[in-house]
Amino acid sequence: MTRRNPFEDIERMFEEMNEGLRAFDTGLTRGVPVDVVETDEGYVVTADLPGYEKEDIDVRLSGTTLTISAERASEEEEQDGEYVRQERSRESVTRSVRLGSRLDGGSTDATYNNGILTVTLAKEDANGGESIPIN
Repeated sequence: MTRRNPFEDIERMFEEMNEGLRAFDTGLTRGVPVDVVETDEGYVVTADLPGYEKEDIDVRLSGTTLTISAERASEEEEQDGEYVRQERSRESVTRSVRLGSRLDGGSTDATYNNGILTVTLAKEDANGGESIPIN
């Protein structure tokens, strides 16, 4: 007579609980971790986005808010067998960072290398802007 391993039942129970809790995931656990460094000239925002392709990433600047979004679909690999476990799925993440100074949207730069996105933003020149004549 074969004895059942009670730990298999416990492991299966935890897997089922994890599946149920994914419905309540607000993105906080899988959000985009960022570092923001302020310099005299502007800001440097570094974000970890491992596993995404450059084409999957969208970076937008609106006023003083930088929004980073990325989305990827699961790889549709042909398998000879049947899945025993399939956890990789479509995933999207978004992170907005409000920066304290007005930014010059024309002087921005973004690079993506080895899963790390680096966005350099220039502060708007305090002496710049257009002169408004007084009538």
